Amino acid sequence: MKNLKISIITVVKNNKDTIEKNILSLINQNYKNYEHIIIDGGSEDGTIEVINKYKKDIKYFISEKDNGIYDAMNKGINKAEGDIIGILNADDYYFSNALEIVKNYFEKYTEIDFLFGSVKKHTLQYGFYPKKILWTFGFYTSHSVGFFIKSEAQKKLGYYNIKYRYSSDYDLFFRMIVKFRMKGMATNKSEVMGHFGLSGLSSRLKYIDYLNENTQMRLDNGQNKIIVWCIHYLRFLKRIFRIIKEKNKT
Repeated sequence: MKNLKISIITVVKNNKDTIEKNILSLINQNYKNYEHIIIDGGSEDGTIEVINKYKKDIKYFISEKDNGIYDAMNKGINKAEGDIIGILNADDYYFSNALEIVKNYFEKYTEIDFLFGSVKKHTLQYGFYPKKILWTFGFYTSHSVGFFIKSEAQKKLGYYNIKYRYSSDYDLFFRMIVKFRMKGMATNKSEVMGHFGLSGLSSRLKYIDYLNENTQMRLDNGQNKIIVWCIHYLRFLKRIFRIIKEKNKT
């Protein structure tokens, strides 16, 4: 695959303070064969005005109400025309060589369906470990800033499941790696794709809500019930011990 076109999808709602850096990080890419798709959930804080400043650099933009972040991502996927698809949320941004790294890997390793890259403020488990990912359902995968997938593989996988508010990305990773047995790899540790923000959905959710939904997602995907509930309670206890430890420090 030569001269790959990369589709980047940005989901945004009321992020006027971060969206400009997001857009500029794409404009300043060394590799220019990309399209930027922005799906806005009906911002009312000035975000749309910022986006409109860069209309000529954005392939597709729409602002309308949606059914959550994963519904918005699905809208973007539906509009993507590139060979490779990536997700860059509103408070995330790429480093200038990110898309060049992506292009080089997919050109060199034509057999892979997806790529995991390291990102700043996130520890990536390097290498591809299907058995470990089977047990953890994606907890050794990349943050969305470092995740890229061939559009043909995305079509085979289907969309993000909007049934899940917090865990649809893990559900997609599970289907990708365990159900469809797609081939993937990780970049070298030194090849950092970009930076992810701390104001997204995952930083605002209640842990117990996330844990309950993630457990249900595992059950829905057919993992052994005993294993699922053991993991559930172990993670809950780990969280409790962490809270106690933090309180003892104060």
